[in-house]
Amino acid sequence: MKPNKELEKEKAHIIVEIIEYVPHAVVSRTIIKKTTGNVTATSMASGEELSDKAIPFDTYVQIIDGNANLIIHDKLIMLKLGQGIIIPAHAKHSFTAKEQFKMITTVIKSGYEDIEVSAV
Repeated sequence: MKPNKELEKEKAHIIVEIIEYVPHAVVSRTIIKKTTGNVTATSMASGEELSDKAIPFDTYVQIIDGNANLIIHDKLIMLKLGQGIIIPAHAKHSFTAKEQFKMITTVIKSGYEDIEVSAV
């Protein structure tokens, strides 16, 4: 299966099983990818990090296996299995895997057409 190919439509999925853990790696799988946003499953092996980044859209994150450490604007947030959080548009954030975990991220790209962003 191509990495950016969406999951099969009209077929039930066990969400935690659509992506596997790979030692020493961060793995992502596209669930839905549209011009207006996307939904992605990601697994992170213990000890891995997703470095600081900021995107111009709100992002919803839900932990579907394990626990994750998320830093938003230098504030540590510990997310447990089943918990979700909205990362605000333009917020600098990063993830650290003290233990392996899986998450679903949803990015909605509409609704920001009228917002002007000033340089930081």
